[in-house]
Amino acid sequence: MTKPFGRPGKPGPAPQADKRDRYLRLMSQGMSNAAACREVGVDPKTGYRWRYGRTVVDRAGRERVYAPIAERREDGGLSSRFLSEDERIAIADLLRAGKTLRGIARELGRNPATISREVRRNSHPRTGKYHPFYAQQRAAVRRARSKDGKIRRDPELKAYIQQRLNQRWSPEQISRALRDAFPDESERHLAHETIYQAVYLTHRGGLDRRSGGLRTGRQARRPRRHADRRATRFIDPGTLISQRPADIDDRQEPGHWEGDLILGRGNRSAIGTLVDRTTRYVVLLHLPDGKSSEHVRDALVHVFADLPPQLARSLTWDQGSEMSRHDEFTRATGIPVYFCNPASPWQRGSNENMNGLLRQYFPKGTDLSLYSAEDLAVVAAELNDRPRKILDWDTPAELFGKLIATL
Repeated sequence: MTKPFGRPGKPGPAPQADKRDRYLRLMSQGMSNAAACREVGVDPKTGYRWRYGRTVVDRAGRERVYAPIAERREDGGLSSRFLSEDERIAIADLLRAGKTLRGIARELGRNPATISREVRRNSHPRTGKYHPFYAQQRAAVRRARSKDGKIRRDPELKAYIQQRLNQRWSPEQISRALRDAFPDESERHLAHETIYQAVYLTHRGGLDRRSGGLRTGRQARRPRRHADRRATRFIDPGTLISQRPADIDDRQEPGHWEGDLILGRGNRSAIGTLVDRTTRYVVLLHLPDGKSSEHVRDALVHVFADLPPQLARSLTWDQGSEMSRHDEFTRATGIPVYFCNPASPWQRGSNENMNGLLRQYFPKGTDLSLYSAEDLAVVAAELNDRPRKILDWDTPAELFGKLIATL
């Protein structure tokens, strides 16, 4: 028997409003965004936009703000994702009875993190005890306050952060610098995640990511993904990284460098990059005549000839064909070369990180042959003058300069 014309063979998708309501219920139970979206049948990005809203820029440059989904039910009551006054009374009673936070969470059907956060944020600041009606009052005040965020409400703070974003500082570097810039104003000490959110949620933070700032240039956050793998192109791998002396791995001794090329448009131009594993000092190789093995060899010999022997101990490189004359480089300089395993760029992680930073100056698809040696020196100097968390907020230039002075 044939089906009547136009009748679907299976039920259609659930209405979007029903999906949003179910998503909110799952999130209130402590489920992660990814898991809740999987249950509801939507993309994780959709769930993120439901919770935090989004800003869309049209072709004319106008911004349209889509607010987060409503926190209140149609009948005017508070959404179930918030703790109610009855639940706060139950929390106080169970705490007095000696129940653990996890036990209270099981009793109320809530996530343990929800109960822990509630007790931590809404206990009395002087006594440290949890009073349900006081907690309810604090929660109501917090919910009613401005959602613009600290950065939008503080023009001086916003200008300070925007200036450093325009200078290509990372949010974590800015977060650290705020403590020195405003030592006696703890309300201006922000976590780097706060700055990230102010950049990506412009209706809350008001920061402009298009005039500078985040090196990725993304319009929205995205989850991490596996790095693209590439096949080995180096026929004779030379000495592999597994044979590299163990004292190089601990990064205590300067002079052990990691290197690679960043490629320009059509892979026809390149810039060589070198990073010292200890100080994170960067040197850029000017390759105006090409990126063949001869050109790379000569550029490396020239750079290392200007360094003291104590700062030119070894070089670790990818298995690219540009290093096929590594043996000639070693004979000319006395510096051994070690090669990463195939498809393992993480084995020279400092250099990979630096190459990512350099893409802010030399975007993919750029003709790198247009840059002079002076241009590369300016970029290297700017990178070396940035404070680095891994260096306890010293700069690579400071540490490398001290080493040169002692030698």
